[in-house]
Amino acid sequence: MLLRGGAGSLAAYLAAHVLLCLVPAFFMAGAMAALIPKASITRWLGRTTPARVAYPAAAAAGSLLAVCSCTIVPLFAGIYKKGAGIGPAITFLFFAPAGNIMALAYTGGVLGPRFAVARLLLCLLFGIGIGLLMALLFWRDDALHDAQTEDPFAQQARVAPAALGVLLALLALLLAGTVKLWPLTATLATVELPLPGAQAWQATLLRWVPFNAAQGEEGVSVQGSVLIVLLLLIAATAWRGLENIVEGANRWTWVALGLSAATLLVAALRLTPAAHGLQIGLTGRLLAVAAALAAVVHFARQLPGDDWRAWLWEAWRFVKQIFGLLVVGVFVVGMVRQLIRPEWIESLAGANTLRANAVAVGFGVFMYFPTLVEVPVARMFLDLGMHPGPLLAYLMADPELSLQSMLMVAAVIGRAKTAAYVGWVALFSICAGALFGAWVDGAGWAPLGLALAAGLSALAVVAARLGRRQHAAAGV
Repeated sequence: MLLRGGAGSLAAYLAAHVLLCLVPAFFMAGAMAALIPKASITRWLGRTTPARVAYPAAAAAGSLLAVCSCTIVPLFAGIYKKGAGIGPAITFLFFAPAGNIMALAYTGGVLGPRFAVARLLLCLLFGIGIGLLMALLFWRDDALHDAQTEDPFAQQARVAPAALGVLLALLALLLAGTVKLWPLTATLATVELPLPGAQAWQATLLRWVPFNAAQGEEGVSVQGSVLIVLLLLIAATAWRGLENIVEGANRWTWVALGLSAATLLVAALRLTPAAHGLQIGLTGRLLAVAAALAAVVHFARQLPGDDWRAWLWEAWRFVKQIFGLLVVGVFVVGMVRQLIRPEWIESLAGANTLRANAVAVGFGVFMYFPTLVEVPVARMFLDLGMHPGPLLAYLMADPELSLQSMLMVAAVIGRAKTAAYVGWVALFSICAGALFGAWVDGAGWAPLGLALAAGLSALAVVAARLGRRQHAAAGV
């Protein structure tokens, strides 16, 4: 049963979430690493950039991306490899999944404005705080990393127009695939293919990978099964076409890239089994993805040969470094999830206690849900009896921490930094839930204000110490 749960979790994840999120993210991370001069990153997010500039900039960049804890890791790896300081990079990693505009708007619509406001303020405060603490704890490693990212164009702060076009087109592709707004979600036309076995195939898939919303099991659709096959074909062709891309492209390179584009287009369709065939819904998302892909191709053709080969190599390197750990993490989480029961919620997290908040954080790690899905799940937990305080702790931790994302982050920054990051996120999420729960339970503004003032004062001290260290490192 556990192995089946792991296999089902992995199949559902690959079918539903990798394509329109992770595929553009890997290409975007590769473009960041290969096409952006170091000075362009360090100007805003560098180790020696003043904290008053770097940390708000990192949070602002994260606020635009409606991505989950797995999708943000390649982007985090891209800016970190190119010279971002560990502190601003961690703030970006923390804030993007939980504090982005879409997550906050959806939280307000489903759970109410008080949850959205609390999530925004506490994610911003704690995201910057965790980044500052990481920068202070690992300043020696950060200085060494900064030295290792030097390149011949370190003083060049200007991104070439074609490279900027590629980056913006990839960002548009990522947003087109993830944003859940009209007209992207609208069905513009429907075509039915005569495939009478579609419904029977869907029933078979649901027997193999059941749908169970209470445990986060999403099942696999007919469309998902097609996408899994395409993803396997991409893996097979990419290994032959991208492993030695720096020496030149071959026919497998173009096959892999063509399959990647075709897969994103198929993922943007809406496929529905019907009585006499398979209905194909042409969506606004399909048009947006097609336009973004056309823009990527247009600007990529303007890049010098060495640049676009370096871009594809960096993207492939990130895939090899991160994707295997993602697969392992999703599989293990699927097995663990079989042991967790939603009815435990009321008994373990029905009151605003430290234990309840800690349980909610742990629950968020092993009951991982993709971006925005954690919000309706939180609504379900609230209806089952979870206290609003632990619920906010869950909303803070679930988008940030999952087993697969922790494994991926460790591959980028090492186990020691990852352990510190996970510890700080868990601690700050518990504190956020306890503070919000105390406010919901009627605690006066005075004790809450004192608690927040103490936290802000502590962060100010950390920022001041970090600033002195930055000045010393710069020789001021």
